[in-house]
Amino acid sequence: MNKSFDYEQYDNSIHRLGRITNTIGILSLLTLPLVFSVVLGTSLSWSGFAKGLLRVSITYLPICIVEFLIYVPILGSGGSYLSFITGNIINMKLPCAYNAREIAKTQAGTPEDSIITTLAVGVSSLVTMLVIFIGVLLLIPLTPVLNNPTLRPAFDNLLPALFGALGAQYFFKSWKISAVPLILMIGLSIAIPALIAQTTVMMILIGGIAIAITYFFHKKGALQ
Repeated sequence: MNKSFDYEQYDNSIHRLGRITNTIGILSLLTLPLVFSVVLGTSLSWSGFAKGLLRVSITYLPICIVEFLIYVPILGSGGSYLSFITGNIINMKLPCAYNAREIAKTQAGTPEDSIITTLAVGVSSLVTMLVIFIGVLLLIPLTPVLNNPTLRPAFDNLLPALFGALGAQYFFKSWKISAVPLILMIGLSIAIPALIAQTTVMMILIGGIAIAITYFFHKKGALQ
């Protein structure tokens, strides 16, 4: 990286801008019901709001903490702020960040990698918004095509095909670590199909197993 580039200053600006934009996003989500209540002339049920918030928090607060711990080291600071405010992390932002890292041949956690993943996530967000805009315009004309019984299986398997292609290179690169978690995940998904929808929970389980395997091989001297 060019020595004249002040990465610390860049990183501080990313955190400052990220905090501002994410705060604006959160406040926008929270104030929208208030705006609706004022416009429609209705009052909010704060007891109902509290009960709903409690139920949602019990489910999603642990997930938010786990996703933060998992995604931030991969996406970097800029990519994380962008991802958490625009969404579609696991099916869009993570694959883009992984692919950009492989193309640029950067190491996770380095300043170069943080910049690369930020650019990748930023471009992904812009492309996503463009595709959504075009999709909204073409939704009615494309409905017969999207609902075609012949093409429907292809659309239903887009994400598995995407993650299979991206994951294969990492599985083969570190097959000693990935073999047991991969076989276990496949077995659990076949035996208990409902677990397929519990992505975050499964990531915790398999991630812990992968870390234990990595530690074992490292202690044996089989890994650098």
